[in-house]
Amino acid sequence: MTQPSWQPWQGGAVPQPWAGQPWAGPGGAPSMLASHADRERAVDVLRAGFGEGRLEQPEFEKRVARAYTARTVGELGLLVADLPNGPVAHGSGTFIAVPQPFIAVPRPRTNGKAVGSAVCGLLCLASFGLTGIPAVVLGHSARAEIQRTGEGGDGLALTGLVLGWLSTAGWLALLTIAAIAGIVSG
Repeated sequence: MTQPSWQPWQGGAVPQPWAGQPWAGPGGAPSMLASHADRERAVDVLRAGFGEGRLEQPEFEKRVARAYTARTVGELGLLVADLPNGPVAHGSGTFIAVPQPFIAVPRPRTNGKAVGSAVCGLLCLASFGLTGIPAVVLGHSARAEIQRTGEGGDGLALTGLVLGWLSTAGWLALLTIAAIAGIVSG
């Protein structure tokens, strides 16, 4: 049985399949070898291009076959260079930001005074209305800060305001009724 001449134990030179290829990296250095994940990302870009109607069926199949046999990231970059969101070969010096549609948008920070207003408003029931005025003051202050800074918590501030005003109005009504009853009874 004969061994292939490229095997190192036969003394032959080991060929470098990337040498002299058009996808060589900066300064003529060979491009980084592609991983399975790199190939899958390139195929995903090709699938997206095919799904959007940018590639015909035969062209799509040809490029997918070439992507699975590509040895370097540069080869993969050439396959998807004319498609949107194509990967850029590592080490090329230029990076194109690829939009990431599944990243959650960060929520704004909740205003602390709005939380305090809501808590004071809810405590109005347990404290027989003693926390109504702090709920109103904190609620108005929080809504002004929220409009100025863009923080979150407007609903909490509004809840504290409503409960605080209801509590204050309830106490005023109770005191008014007691005063009228005191005047009438003599």
